[in-house]
Amino acid sequence: MKAVTIDGQPQVRRDKGTFWRTFLRNKYLYAMSLPFVLWVFVFSYYPLWGWTMAFQKYKPALSFGEQQWVGVDHFKTLFQDDTFYQVLRNTLAMSFIGIIAGFLVPIVFAIMLNEIRSMAFKRVAQTVSYLPHFVSWVVVAGLVTKMLSTDNGAVNDFLMWLGIMNEPIQFMAKGELFWGIVTLSDVWKETGWNTIIYLAAIAGIGPELYEAAKVDGASRLRQIWHITLPGIRTTIVILLIMSIGHLIQIGFEKQFLLGNNLVRDYSQVLDLYSLEYGLQMSRYSFGTAINIFNSVVSIILLFAANGLFKRITKESIM
Repeated sequence: MKAVTIDGQPQVRRDKGTFWRTFLRNKYLYAMSLPFVLWVFVFSYYPLWGWTMAFQKYKPALSFGEQQWVGVDHFKTLFQDDTFYQVLRNTLAMSFIGIIAGFLVPIVFAIMLNEIRSMAFKRVAQTVSYLPHFVSWVVVAGLVTKMLSTDNGAVNDFLMWLGIMNEPIQFMAKGELFWGIVTLSDVWKETGWNTIIYLAAIAGIGPELYEAAKVDGASRLRQIWHITLPGIRTTIVILLIMSIGHLIQIGFEKQFLLGNNLVRDYSQVLDLYSLEYGLQMSRYSFGTAINIFNSVVSIILLFAANGLFKRITKESIM
């Protein structure tokens, strides 16, 4: 680097060879990162070329130049479809419920585990809690369906044993209960895994803070409120922003496996809508338009949530 002056102000100018010297000095680091860069490009950026299908009357047998361009006709069809708004309602409802339950429960569970003094019991509890994460949703859906069954289902038998009801309830046939069933199933499956992040953040809090609080006579609840929660605030905000960014990208496995024709009006989500009304009907352009809407809304929500939290809490992801 060379120091120069412009209008009397010192400026720093980089030599032309500085970049190449830095590159050669870190060539092994660049070489190690190259496979990951290629992976992101191939699987995340290159497929965006397929978005052009949403503006075409796409036919697989024709080349790109032979496709008929239709502009935003597929988006007009999407926004004029009453089913789309019903599906969007279901997606947003399950997402909001999932964020509230799936966000608060891991934080509470992590704090509870952190307060356990027996390390052996703590390890066992943590291991048992995150094992369901590795269970396939196919297995989880089978377990949930069996437990809620009217034929010797554990939930119905337990409620009848308590005398809360006189006959079994068909949980899987009531649409108004479907959102709650999906949320509780997801919380059971993912709470332990999500807790690991918060436990790692709690472990980074200096123990001298807790010692000082004990000297001052602070109870364990006050230590949690004034030390633990502020200590993991950055982690909480970042994960909340990312959760809001994926608000309408909740997938379809849970809804597809737990749903049935009796609860169809409550189980349909955007990804299932794209699958059934797009791919299965060979309406590839229409399915692509649905996914573009999904992605664009997610990006808008991500930037909006990031800007809001940056202004309120001074914490953000960019």
